[in-house]
Amino acid sequence: MTNAPQLILASASPRRLALLQQIGLEPDHLMPADIDESPKKHETPRSLALRLARAKAEAVRQAANASQELSESVVLAADTVVAVGRRALPKAELTDQALMCLSLLSGRGHRVFTGIAVAEPSGKLRSKLVETRVRFKRLSRKDMDDYIASGEWRGKAGGYAIQGLAGSFVVKLTGSYPAVVGLPLVETANLLDAAGYPVHRSWATAAA
Repeated sequence: MTNAPQLILASASPRRLALLQQIGLEPDHLMPADIDESPKKHETPRSLALRLARAKAEAVRQAANASQELSESVVLAADTVVAVGRRALPKAELTDQALMCLSLLSGRGHRVFTGIAVAEPSGKLRSKLVETRVRFKRLSRKDMDDYIASGEWRGKAGGYAIQGLAGSFVVKLTGSYPAVVGLPLVETANLLDAAGYPVHRSWATAAA
């Protein structure tokens, strides 16, 4: 266990960090990946989520390889895309973007695609795509205005955070709740385990 590799989370998301900590994993380093997240022409939301997760893992893997301290680390990356049909919704930064997202999501089902990727020291890349279906209640203009006033939507895929106030909009969810938050835990643990990372290392003392 003393020779366990370090874990790098290729994200600055406090939600992804909290989800990892929930299952007893504490990254040794946080290294957000600086990549272009623009969709390619005719790219599906499903393909976008997986491509970006892989690209983030590869970018941070390259940066880690340049450091003697980090060269033997395992890199974990993820990306979440909210889609209505074949349309990928933006990570809303402006109020008109948030209003557009909420209007599209109101009273209908949508899909949340979360791609995760693990890059090993050898360069081997493992990845997985998780699809979750979510349905919102029909939102009144007051619902939308009040949510936009909260500011909680800013920077969130699809203009909402399911773990926050927008949880009151969700009528039905089929699939992985943590994937919608930002990191599917079953698949993440499986990929890390396959990469040789000791996922359960801290469990014996978790209750202490």
